[in-house]
Amino acid sequence: MAVHWGGVVAIIAFYLLILGVGLWAARKSKGSKDPEEIMLAGRNIGLFVGIFTMTATWVGGGYINGTAEYVFRSDYGLLWTQAPWGYAASLILGGLMFAKAMRSQGYITMLDPFQLKYGSRMGGLLFIPALTGELFWSAAILNALGATISVVLELDTRISIIVSACIAVFYTFFGGLYSVAYTDVVQLICIFIGLWVCIPFAFTNSAVSNIALTSDAWLGKWDSTYAGVWVDSALLLIFGGIPWQVYFQRVLSSKTAERAQALSFVAAFGCILMAIPSILIGAIGASTDWSNTTLDLSKVNPYNQTSLLLPLVIQYLTPQVVSFIGLGAVSAAVMSSADSSILSASSMFTRNIYKLIFRQSASEFELLWVMRIGIVLVGVVAAILGLVITSVYELWFLCSDFVYVVLFPQLFCVVYFSKCNTYGSLLGYILALFLRLGGGDPTLNIAPIIHYPYYNEVDGQLFPFKTLAMLLSMLCIISVSYLLDFLFRSERIPMKYDFFNCIFNLPADESQDKYDNVNGEKLQLRKLDPMGLPAAEGTTAVTPQQREKLLDITRGIIPESASREPLQEDYASSPSSE
Repeated sequence: MAVHWGGVVAIIAFYLLILGVGLWAARKSKGSKDPEEIMLAGRNIGLFVGIFTMTATWVGGGYINGTAEYVFRSDYGLLWTQAPWGYAASLILGGLMFAKAMRSQGYITMLDPFQLKYGSRMGGLLFIPALTGELFWSAAILNALGATISVVLELDTRISIIVSACIAVFYTFFGGLYSVAYTDVVQLICIFIGLWVCIPFAFTNSAVSNIALTSDAWLGKWDSTYAGVWVDSALLLIFGGIPWQVYFQRVLSSKTAERAQALSFVAAFGCILMAIPSILIGAIGASTDWSNTTLDLSKVNPYNQTSLLLPLVIQYLTPQVVSFIGLGAVSAAVMSSADSSILSASSMFTRNIYKLIFRQSASEFELLWVMRIGIVLVGVVAAILGLVITSVYELWFLCSDFVYVVLFPQLFCVVYFSKCNTYGSLLGYILALFLRLGGGDPTLNIAPIIHYPYYNEVDGQLFPFKTLAMLLSMLCIISVSYLLDFLFRSERIPMKYDFFNCIFNLPADESQDKYDNVNGEKLQLRKLDPMGLPAAEGTTAVTPQQREKLLDITRGIIPESASREPLQEDYASSPSSE
């Protein structure tokens, strides 16, 4: 195997740049022992860095490679390349519907509202699809990067995957979101400059035809038979792109709720802008006579290995110096885009599983090291999956389905419907899984047991059944929650059958985590005696009537001029837990 040392040197240079920026950014944490400081960068991300890191929520290695690949493929084309505008719409709707609501509550992770409302165990159940999505996303990035480098530079796949994972883990270990955010700036600049430098040379290569004359090859064709699949995929990107910790990690790190909204809107524009060079490269690849290039089609055929289209265009349609710059920049950017998912998964585990379920009395120092160990473990598992599983992208697409079908209706209901409870959430969760898996899945070799409308043995499910499963899950959560709330409160069902203790009270070990919001401020709720005064330890949890009494008192003593910025204390450290 002849290693292309020029390309190796270029990649090493860009890797060192990313590593240097990551370690430099880690200094901004100033050795903080506060895990929230590491998870959310002290909610102090500036406007410039915030725009870049919010855009990098979806614009990374998979985004630019996948966009070029789909435009290139004759069975998809630009018509089916939904990610650019789908994720842009996702950021806009996320900003409109969730960014302000989540940030104004002072949450630390996406799972916080679930555990506040439904209890820590239901929150732990919702952690499963959130974790698998982040984990397989990181693995897919590393797997694609390894395949690209091995084919283009003829370097061992295992070396590139392991080195990339180690670098991403190393600077995230020390800097947390500070390092992730600042490397996002370098990542997007590398992608933008690296691709645009290559495009003029690729356009003018003698093997490339005028893309305006070859539009039939890359625009794609509409077939009404697959209209349901197109709609399902589009809605999955738009709404399924919202309930990810990598997104809310950026939202919750913003200084204010208004800025979180504004960054989401600006990032939507960034998604479209960053997709333009990838779309052009896909069109260039579709307009190229690859037999007239130096590419050995017996070893690598872009029509059979479409995921390699972008690096192949850079290497074989541009001068060598330009190709090394482009490949180095893109490879480093792809590597860098794995860090946010690694941090997201470890943050959710540390806070929502380790602390709120197993170790509620854990110190900040203990949580910091649990999170750092989690970063290492997630990075190791992602690297192993990237090495041993050839269909990582398929597994990630499957996890994305579950995020859309399971998590989006849960998030929508917990934010917008006050009476949703654990019963509705659990039944909606089970129903969503059943309807989704009932439609079958080739990745897991699951045969469909539910034949939705228009199903046939050749094309499979043509009906937008994922969206149907999501909507029915949402309807189940709302209807079951409100029905049981009415039945319990009217005493048509005795309160002794409220097994989850979620209609009036949470269990004693979870009620201490409750906060209420008055005039934009987070207020700790202590247990009350019947007179509405703080009760002694060991008494029962606060009732709705007592809570209203406390809120009436606090509304009277908090001036309207008080700060609207929520307090940032951890809701698990309320006075009743001391």
